[in-house]
Amino acid sequence: MKGLILSGGKGTRMRPLTYTSAKQLIPVANKPVLVYGIEAIVAAGISEIAIIVSPETGGEIRQAIGDGSRYGAKVTYIEQDAPRGLAHAVLTAEPFLGKSPFVMYLGDNLLQHGITPLVEEYRSIDCNSEILLTKVPNPSQFGVAELNGAGKVMKLTEKPAEPKSDLALVGVYMFDERIFEAAKAIKPSRRGELEITDAIQWLLDNGYTVHPHIVKGWWKDTGKIEDMLEANRTVLDTFDRDVRGTITGSQIEGKVIIEEGAEITDSVVRGPTIIGRGAKMNHAYVGPYTSIGNGCALEFCEIENSIVLENSTIAHVTGRIEASLIGKNVKIGRTHRKPAAYRFMVGDNSEVGIT
Repeated sequence: MKGLILSGGKGTRMRPLTYTSAKQLIPVANKPVLVYGIEAIVAAGISEIAIIVSPETGGEIRQAIGDGSRYGAKVTYIEQDAPRGLAHAVLTAEPFLGKSPFVMYLGDNLLQHGITPLVEEYRSIDCNSEILLTKVPNPSQFGVAELNGAGKVMKLTEKPAEPKSDLALVGVYMFDERIFEAAKAIKPSRRGELEITDAIQWLLDNGYTVHPHIVKGWWKDTGKIEDMLEANRTVLDTFDRDVRGTITGSQIEGKVIIEEGAEITDSVVRGPTIIGRGAKMNHAYVGPYTSIGNGCALEFCEIENSIVLENSTIAHVTGRIEASLIGKNVKIGRTHRKPAAYRFMVGDNSEVGIT
């Protein structure tokens, strides 16, 4: 089998971060979301992986992932000129995939137990496709599957206004070569995209077998800031305590990871939390469910339930920061200029909350 990871798209729901960075590279527990997908595919015994990238963010993804050898993979990059739908991405990758069965993994998704059991199941049964399903409270925001009384897939609908099921398609699929025939046969949806749900429906309508698998354990689609923070909390909960940095006059409580080169001075760190390499804390508080990136500096401030990307500085901030996603090289601090006032340099589609 081969692997196909979709890592294009504009990431409009994650702006302003995604104006300058690929959404799949935003870290959860200090690891890019995309890397979780690569590691899951490799763990399932698949080493040949293609990553679909966009012209805007392809260079950044190539630089971050490289040839994939550090993850035990051989990575090929395929550029999709525009976000024309998941089925279009499959067609774009046809020369790479050939006649090999493959797993398609959306690069902004996380699965608790990985995909190894799912790949093994697909290999062991005679089907043209296997789809992963999970119950969600808001099915109208997803592709939705309807099953019959025997548990077989009857119909798939992309983001239905009135869902007839609460079973959403998780962003992991397994296909054989028949999916190319299906993707070439369908027409663009009203969104102007070739929908993978329509392609799978074509398989069903033309007598091919589609096996449903109900996911056990959590699944996270990290398409929005709220989803990123929830995924961060979920992953941090799985960590064990590991303190390798330098601790001076500080309290370190609970499941805390402090990476090499980090310096914690006269501060409180309360887990589950991760403090990245080379980060510095002085008279600061980092509370539960917070990820502090490499090279960050925190001084006289408090933060919890947040993600701070690498090389950012937070200093002399009155009041606690929470439920925040702070980008790379950001500086948040107090100014002593007169007259006393708030001063901001904030990009498009940003959000600032002031108590």
